[in-house]
Amino acid sequence: MSPLLLSVLLSLVSAVAYAAAAIVQERVAASAEGPRYAPVRRPAWWGAVLLNGLGAALHVAALAYGPLSLVQPLGALTIVFALPMAALFVGRRVGRTAWRGAVMATVGLAGLLSLTGGSDGHPLADADRRLLALVTFGAVAVLFLLARVVGRSVLRSVILATAAGVAFGIASVFTKAVAEEWTAGAPLAEWTSLLTLSALAVTGLLLSQASYRGAGLAAPLATVTVVNPVVAAAVGLTLFGESFRYGAAGTVAALICGAVAAGGLVQLTLDRLGRADAGEHPQGSARGSGSGSARESDGDAAGPEVGEGVDVGPVPGSRPHLEVEMRSRTVAGRP
Repeated sequence: MSPLLLSVLLSLVSAVAYAAAAIVQERVAASAEGPRYAPVRRPAWWGAVLLNGLGAALHVAALAYGPLSLVQPLGALTIVFALPMAALFVGRRVGRTAWRGAVMATVGLAGLLSLTGGSDGHPLADADRRLLALVTFGAVAVLFLLARVVGRSVLRSVILATAAGVAFGIASVFTKAVAEEWTAGAPLAEWTSLLTLSALAVTGLLLSQASYRGAGLAAPLATVTVVNPVVAAAVGLTLFGESFRYGAAGTVAALICGAVAAGGLVQLTLDRLGRADAGEHPQGSARGSGSGSARESDGDAAGPEVGEGVDVGPVPGSRPHLEVEMRSRTVAGRP
């Protein structure tokens, strides 16, 4: 097998691993009643952490065999892989609008990444690293506080996913800086940068986990997948002295690709907002018995509530103390 083909294969498997990790994270967030950011008592969450680590390791291995201009765009396929995998394994159906947004985000991101890194840049100085770390943690903190005051769960999740993407993107920048400066003779010389990138990676993981609460899979995943490399590329252009390929024409093409990717994120966010509104205010009503379940009209939509088409029949016999338990798809009466 040629090195180029091996690089492509490793990149595709890496994207599948990242997609699987996102699906597991979303399912943990949808079913967890405990901590939103770090459900450490859930074995499935640790499985997602391992899948993310596997995806990162495969991505690094792919870079060892193939050029950055090929490996980075292939990583954008995470969004495209995640949607059919979610439909196949967890029954998460995806509408045409979500698919259109996912494809737009993937194509725009792949085009943008293929145009970056046209020339070698200079190393990142220690003062620049400290300033970058302070600005990054400040930006993440602002986004976190903004997410806390936003009322809509979908918008809150997208903001958290943006913060996660920023943390992951700058962690990639520090990874590159450490890789360029590291030497076997002084393995701990870059310990401050290693500590910073570790903190950023953990912060990104926790924020990405929280972003899946109440927003489904597609919108948070697409946001993290797009923001992460875009932030890293922006830092490379401004601090590392890198440039777009093909000069002015490449810059214009990169702006167009960025607009396409942003349009895809908007499509996904609006699609999720529409589904949330449909769940809060259903257009129709589903009839079921007290012991049955109400069929959902959409994979992400919430089921009907009492007073919205669920028949609750009389409970036979005398029940002086009756407790009513509300479940996700069932209204059950029990003494």
